[in-house]
Amino acid sequence: MQKNVIEDVFGTKVFNDDVMREYLPKKTYAALKSTIENGEELQPDVANVVAHAMKEWALANGATHYTHWFQPMTGVTAEKHDSFLSAESDAHAILEFSGKELIKGEPDASSFPSGGLRATFEARGYTAWDCTSPAFLREDAIGTVFCIPTAFCSYTGEALDKKTPLLRSMEAISKQAVRVLKLFGKDDVATVKCSVGPEQEYFLIDRDQYLKRDDLIFTGRTLFGAMPPKGQELDDHYFGAIRERQAAFMNELNTELWKLGILSKTQHNEVAPAQHEMAPIYSTANIASDHNQLVMETMKKVARRHNLECLLHEKPFAGVNGSGKHDNWSLVTNTGENLLSPGKMPYDNKQFLLFLAAVIAAVDDNATLLRMSAANPGNDHRLGANEAPPAIISIFLGEQLEDIVEQILATGTADHSNKGERMDIGVHTIPAIKKDATDRNRTSPFAFTGNKFEFRMLGSSQSVSDANTVLNTTVADVLQNMADELEKADDFDSAADKIIYETLKAHQKIIFNGNGYADEWLVEAEKRGLPNARTMVDATASLLYPKTIEIFERQHVFTETELESRAEINYEAYSKAINIEAKTMIEMASKQYIPMVIRYVTSLAESINSISSACAAADVSVQTELLTKCSTLLANAKKALVSLKDAEQKANAMEEGKEQAEFFRDTVFTAMAELRTPIDELEMLVDKEYWPVPSYGDMLFEV
Repeated sequence: MQKNVIEDVFGTKVFNDDVMREYLPKKTYAALKSTIENGEELQPDVANVVAHAMKEWALANGATHYTHWFQPMTGVTAEKHDSFLSAESDAHAILEFSGKELIKGEPDASSFPSGGLRATFEARGYTAWDCTSPAFLREDAIGTVFCIPTAFCSYTGEALDKKTPLLRSMEAISKQAVRVLKLFGKDDVATVKCSVGPEQEYFLIDRDQYLKRDDLIFTGRTLFGAMPPKGQELDDHYFGAIRERQAAFMNELNTELWKLGILSKTQHNEVAPAQHEMAPIYSTANIASDHNQLVMETMKKVARRHNLECLLHEKPFAGVNGSGKHDNWSLVTNTGENLLSPGKMPYDNKQFLLFLAAVIAAVDDNATLLRMSAANPGNDHRLGANEAPPAIISIFLGEQLEDIVEQILATGTADHSNKGERMDIGVHTIPAIKKDATDRNRTSPFAFTGNKFEFRMLGSSQSVSDANTVLNTTVADVLQNMADELEKADDFDSAADKIIYETLKAHQKIIFNGNGYADEWLVEAEKRGLPNARTMVDATASLLYPKTIEIFERQHVFTETELESRAEINYEAYSKAINIEAKTMIEMASKQYIPMVIRYVTSLAESINSISSACAAADVSVQTELLTKCSTLLANAKKALVSLKDAEQKANAMEEGKEQAEFFRDTVFTAMAELRTPIDELEMLVDKEYWPVPSYGDMLFEV
């Protein structure tokens, strides 16, 4: 590979600033940049010129089609391809792309989840160009397609996607943060953007083995499977040397991502065998969200080129670490100032302390809502396990900031802060290194990490849009209240000090620097009154809290109707996911496991009879004991299968909604666990040659 390969390929498939400068007239370029940076309305004549330039660039790079690329509430992306072809006459065709085609598309809105916003007969929906996220080219077997990032809304104007609310929330937090900064004398600040860096964890397994597991194909996770003799106990996979096959995948993945302008920075082995992580450099929230969707799609596509399968489910294998997606969130002004950077003297940095207090208040007041933003059926398996934060939201500030908070709460002000020391590790040839003022806490779901907050709850398959929409909106609402009070104050400094003190005092219960995995924390959190929404179904209720509706409507991010639709979609999505898992278990147990065990116990019985016939005095106690145990487990599995079938049928007879989701959570899910138990035990007893699917050991270690 060339030494300068990154520079050679980076952004080559993106209609980025360099391309715009080359293809657009100066006046058009300036108008488009003003729209992107300042939110000014894009004029039709500008759109037509931009569309022509986009078409010329796309054609020059081999594109034949374009698509409005959007993110409906399925959690994945959607697209409809149209060619640039246009009929000029019966004998000739021309290539065209207008400003109207760039700005607006019309997919079928009734075919996507809408939570009642669209009836089946109400099909019209619109996609609208998001010019703040660069268009890009995607190359695969279908050819080269020019992809235009878009928002997706209904005919009546409601948001039907994840991008629109995120963009609204970005406007809300920018507006309120700028208000506060003006009071600090920052008149040069015009906008504040949330900066996001989503880390992405995933598993890689052999595709041939994947195709032998119906549970992985249909649900993304193994519904059956016993642990192999070795798991992750030795901690030897984490940061270990990357094996050749995975390294080849990562090498191609990086190149593909760099072409798309995605700042793929870090790659390494994660804790579980066959688990890995990719982390990008930060970018603006909506671009980071778009890029993360592309990351997941590209991982899947590249893996299959190497006869691998990329698993993005939060818990594809029981008993080993699941996969998350850490969302690193901060606020940055258009002048380049990070509002969550403490500076050299954080105790004396009133602006930082005010924004810090705003985040603490927003998270405390809306903890269940934030938990909801990281909720899906897969993440229910992961949260609270030994590799993920608990389902209880708390904030880790670290020793330095916690000490400052304690000073403020004790005296009203702070006059010092802990500083990082130089650490001498006792080897003269290794220079002393500077130690950070604060350690990290892997057990915290929402941790301050130097100049940003790391929201560690998100599941690996999720869009990061929901979490950042909630963070932006709730923090914006707190900042609005602060700005309202500060703008009326006669003495700004005294008023700011008072707000910081009162906010920290009111919300100190959310701050926790200890071990989030400890059983004692569950008791302590309950004493503090912190909510513990254990499942997606529990957390979804927060979408309809009166205060949630008030906040989102006040910040013009969601209407009450849009929130109701999302709650309905959540309940339906949960029910459908568990239903698919239940039906898959029923089919696998009925057609694979139980018939296989019957064959095995039959062979055992024949073996016992054969040996006894040949030698009446032969000791067949081992075979008999094994036959008895397998037969008992087989009977238990059959009984559990009948119970699961009954529970699944009752669930599907119910009306869709919250009650059905609760039934799937409490009854169907329990029945699934009861079926898995005897079959997993049988896997440890039955001859491997009889077992119908690859084992955990096969998938996790033979890659």
